Amino acid sequence: MNKDIEFIINYLKEVWKDYESPLKSNIHLKGNDPFQILISTILSTRTKDEITYPTAKKLFEIYKNPEDFIKISTEELERLIYPIGFYKTKAKSIKKIAEIIIREYNNKVPDEFEELIKLPNVGRKVANLVLSVAYSKDVICVDTHVHRISNRIGLVRAKTPTETEFKLMEVVPRKYWREINYLMVGFGQVICKPTKPKCDVCKLKAVCDYFKKH
Repeated sequence: MNKDIEFIINYLKEVWKDYESPLKSNIHLKGNDPFQILISTILSTRTKDEITYPTAKKLFEIYKNPEDFIKISTEELERLIYPIGFYKTKAKSIKKIAEIIIREYNNKVPDEFEELIKLPNVGRKVANLVLSVAYSKDVICVDTHVHRISNRIGLVRAKTPTETEFKLMEVVPRKYWREINYLMVGFGQVICKPTKPKCDVCKLKAVCDYFKKH
């Protein structure tokens, strides 16, 4: 697709500068321990940022590594991560992940995609975010915001997040792959919302397929 990628990325960065959310100060962007990044990303699925990041911060003030997490009970972990979405399921998964990392990976979070997705509750989005943030690998993490926005403005035409991921890799320069996720999340929460996007204030109107059709 013939889109001005540099213009789009620069505008997303402009929006990000003024973006106010827990996402901007969360551990994902501070280069913290891979295990904490992995766990916080699992907590973030189907949960709002304003719930996820304060919860993760408090959790890691007490429990920091896999050894810590295998010592606490599932019930205690459930209590600590409530009201995270699906907190009971996630508590069980986190306990299992801690055990697996100690037993099978020498207490180190895997730095390969195929190994990460073997872990309980870890799919493409979680694995790619860990690889990007914890290990500085050039991958594109596609969540609901990235999938929606990429297709809405016409960067790609894809039916699934996985398809969006691979098509974005074809049209977005590699140097931007690691930035795409947090830039589009900010843009998606402030301007390009799931319903009633703020097209009137958006500077991508000139290149946006959605705006042209509406």
